[in-house]
Amino acid sequence: MTTAHTAEPSGTVAPEGGHEIVIVGTGFSGLGMAIALKRAGVHDFVILEKADEVGGTWRENTYPGCACDIMSLLYSYSFEPKADWSRMFPRQRELLEYIKGCVDKYGLRRHIRFGTEVTGAEYVDAADSWQVMTATGETFRTRVLVSAMGPLHRPSIPDLPGLETFTGRTFHSAEWDHDYDLTGKRVAVIGTGASAIQFVPQIAPKVESLTVFQRTPPWIIPKPDRRVTEVEKRLFRSVPGVQRAYRNGIYLMQESFVLGFKNPRLLKAAGGLAQWHLHRQVKDPVLRRKLTPDYTMGCKRTLVSSDYYPALTRPNVELVTEGVKEVRGRSIVCGDGTEVEVDAIIFGTGFHVTDAFDDAHIVGRGGVRIQDAWRDGIQAHLGVGVAGFPNLFLLLGPNSGLGHNSMIFIIEAQVRYVMQCLRRLRAGNATRIAVRPAVQARFNEWVQRKSEGAVWVAGGCTSWYLDRNGRNRAAWPASTVNYWLRTRRVRPSDFELANAPKPASPTEPATIGH
Repeated sequence: MTTAHTAEPSGTVAPEGGHEIVIVGTGFSGLGMAIALKRAGVHDFVILEKADEVGGTWRENTYPGCACDIMSLLYSYSFEPKADWSRMFPRQRELLEYIKGCVDKYGLRRHIRFGTEVTGAEYVDAADSWQVMTATGETFRTRVLVSAMGPLHRPSIPDLPGLETFTGRTFHSAEWDHDYDLTGKRVAVIGTGASAIQFVPQIAPKVESLTVFQRTPPWIIPKPDRRVTEVEKRLFRSVPGVQRAYRNGIYLMQESFVLGFKNPRLLKAAGGLAQWHLHRQVKDPVLRRKLTPDYTMGCKRTLVSSDYYPALTRPNVELVTEGVKEVRGRSIVCGDGTEVEVDAIIFGTGFHVTDAFDDAHIVGRGGVRIQDAWRDGIQAHLGVGVAGFPNLFLLLGPNSGLGHNSMIFIIEAQVRYVMQCLRRLRAGNATRIAVRPAVQARFNEWVQRKSEGAVWVAGGCTSWYLDRNGRNRAAWPASTVNYWLRTRRVRPSDFELANAPKPASPTEPATIGH
């Protein structure tokens, strides 16, 4: 299933001295949006990027062993297939090179302002435009603002008692300290999520000792990774239909897991595979009990790895499940009072998701802050539009996350949806498009109703899908086919089109730079 873009012009009228569109972020979502604009003949846009290179999460995460847990033929743009992937599961470096190749092919670098971190955005009612502020002091004015920062960009570090007194080295997996040599060091890893199970096997052989602090054991299934053969590469190049069929087959296999989200009994087969995997690789019954989840599979993200369990059985590795009581100058005190001396602490504790906008400075129509609009919890219509914030589109916004399939599929569906909104804005000769509050409310009610009894709500675990009140604010509660159908066509009645009440004031700050 693909989401090809139409080459029909889709731009809007830019505010005086500004841009038609400002995109924030150069990960898969931001670049996907930019490519869609270029293919539609819209060139008056700028992409603001805080770093000095593109790539999003695949630029930020450079920890040892960093790789994708979705197969490469599916974790790539449907309109930009790559016939020569080196492995079935792409590693960070190859994914980053793929992203850079897309940037160069579509001529996006001239649109990107590197080293430009967005610090806030305010909607100007009188002009129906956005003022985007940056850490450099530059201000960008734009008709449309697309936030493509993604949900996994703010590392989460737990507030451990005494952490500030630790005299060794500390860093998060998403901010890996490559200047620090772990060879021969006593290392503690806090967290056992998707990143940790990739870097733990890489560092275990080189450290003197490795203490892994686990709060909740993840469900892990084998990772069927291998090199893509030369025969397969030649076949993909010469017969593109074979690669599309391969991609669709992987998609359907991944999508089958969604059936178990509302019917956990259907996950028994996958659960059996995970238990077999654990029993096969961990012979010690005590360690095996520590690694056996006590919640329903799918409640947390199911992980894929074939080398994590063996790493934990090494003589220099210890798994601690008693938690962290406190951190001291050169040690960690476990929950049972045991003190472990360490030289470095690595956090594999994930990211801020449901609270990612708690400190964001985003002000919508009538001076409404995003925190006020979301005082009852983050929500957006189809994860894209937010009532009260005209001309603002979120990519990978609330309730558009997946735990079973490729996020690229969702990104392409959302980009297509935004492009249709832009066409409506232009076709209606309007300066403002905004989702109606009642439409957003109905959608959110559907999300919460659909989430009732779902495995991530009723599966007996705490995950990043849920907010502090236990409500699903991150996961899409249905199939990706359902999402594709819902975003395939914009319903005109879902949005309000209007024009600015008066011309833009000449005293408003102009855009600096292009």
